[in-house]
Order: sequence, then C-alpha cells, then structure tokens
Amino acid sequence: MSNAIELSHVTKRFGKQTAVDSIDLSVPEGSIYGFIGPNGSGKTTTLRMILRIYQPDEGAVCVLGQTTGKTADSRLGYLPEERGLYKRMKVRDVLTYYARLKGCYDCKSQIDYWLDRLGAAEWAGKKVDALSKGMAQKIQFISAVVAKPKLVIFDEPFSGLDPVNLESLKEAVLSLRQSGTTIVFSTHDMEMAEKMCDTIFMIFKGKKVLDGTLDSIQSLYPADQVRVKIEYFPSDGSLNQFGESAVPAIEGISEIRFTGQHHTFKLDQTDQVQDVMQRLSAQRVVSHFEVVKPSLHDIFVQIARPTERNGSPS
Repeated sequence: MSNAIELSHVTKRFGKQTAVDSIDLSVPEGSIYGFIGPNGSGKTTTLRMILRIYQPDEGAVCVLGQTTGKTADSRLGYLPEERGLYKRMKVRDVLTYYARLKGCYDCKSQIDYWLDRLGAAEWAGKKVDALSKGMAQKIQFISAVVAKPKLVIFDEPFSGLDPVNLESLKEAVLSLRQSGTTIVFSTHDMEMAEKMCDTIFMIFKGKKVLDGTLDSIQSLYPADQVRVKIEYFPSDGSLNQFGESAVPAIEGISEIRFTGQHHTFKLDQTDQVQDVMQRLSAQRVVSHFEVVKPSLHDIFVQIARPTERNGSPS
C-alpha cells in the first residue's frame, strides 16, 4: 500500500520557537489517520505544512506523490475548525462555488447526493445565515468533499454537534473511507478517535510521541485499571453503595472512582489481579470484574501531564 502523505525529518520554527521537531510520518492511502495532541503541541502547524500553507524549515513533505505544490490542490479537501461559509449566499450556490474552486464544474449531481445523504436537501435554496449550527456544519462538510478529493483533512469535524448530527457526519466520513478517500482526522475527542481511526498519531511539544494502531499503542502501557460492579446493600444503611466507599480498603489498589453503575480502581502491580479479586469477593458481592486496557484518553493525559503520572510507556 502506498502512502498519501509522507513527512521525513520535518522541522518548523517560528523565531526561536521550534513548533515541529524532526517529525517522520506516513499516512497510508485509504485510511483514517487520527491526529491528536494538546493545544500548542505542533498539531496545527503540522497540518498546515501538509496543506502547504507553511513550508518546513527542514525535511520534506510529500502529499499525494508530490513534494511541492500549491495550497489549493484540487485533489485535497479541508474542513477547518473555524468554519467559513458565505452567510448571504444560498446553500446550493455556495457549494457550487467551492466545487468550482477545485475545478469541479459538473457538480450538480454531487451536491444533490450529499444534500440528500445528510438530510439537507430542503435547505438548498435557503441562505446560509438561516441554517442551524448543525446544518451549517453539514454544509461545511459537503464543501470539503464535493469535488471528490483523494485526501481530506478534517479539523474537529464533530465539535458541538448533537448526537443525531454527529452520527450522520460520522457515517459520512466512514463512507468516504470506503470509497478510497484518505482521511486525516484531527480531534480532541479521544473516544471518537478510538472508534474511527485506523492509526493514531500524537504530537507533544513538537515531537512525535505515539504513532500506531490503538492496540499497538495500548500494548505500550500496563493494563492496570479494573472495573467492577458491586451488588452490596448494607443492613444498617451506613454505606453508600454508589460511592467510592463501597469498595473496601484493600492493599494494592488506589484511585477508586465511581462511574455510572461501576467502580474503577488502579492496581499497584498488574500481577495482583487474582489476589485483589479474591479479597474483594470475600467482602462484597461482585457481579462484574474486568481488567481494562488503558483508554486513549488515559494515555493522552499520562503523556500530556507528566508531573502527575510518569509520561513514559513502561
């Protein structure tokens, strides 16, 4: 499989500040590649070099087989975090305008397809400033994909959407991948990145700190989190079954939290699983006991807040 994007030892500086520090990166064609990182990490700078808004100070950026090119490459679509639609134009007119900017003049069928697909057909003749936030985001999405780009960069595409519109756009993104489009997906939503991305890249302080599948990333970190459901009803009512105190004090566990119907806690040592389960079961009625892999959220926090936890994989 060839790569849609290749970065080789890419560095970008702004004055004395190094925003991106010798990054290597390969994005396979037809994949969904997740970009994550805290604010100020160099993520946006990296995306802008891929878009050729910025040029690297060192290294090479190859996009769709070319190491040089124009910002407005017709093969590339971009959905920025800061939305930009012409509010006084009608929806169909603004989509036609964006399609023609990319050289797609016979665009009516594509516009009709996406408007219908996203439940926006009835808004085609209305002005953009009449749209709800969710509907405007759908139109912005269509503007990024209407010219059938080979590569699309989505920057926080689901931010602020209600669950119905979120599912609609998520299905649209997945359908693009099925058609062979390569997708770079930048987000702060770790759960969405886990569900949608084939590969996940994390940048922190300008350096690449993660790059791989979710399973390969999780394998670098200990599975030291336990989720349990305790069925315990004290006779004297002194113990709140839903609080942290429902889990008895057991040597070897810490960071007890109550989440929904379950309690989670951290094992001091991963080889304590059987011992902890036996001691807990001796004092409580336990209907569910599960050792869970660290979530992408947990890993993100562990890296980005190293003063609270060790920032290095074990």
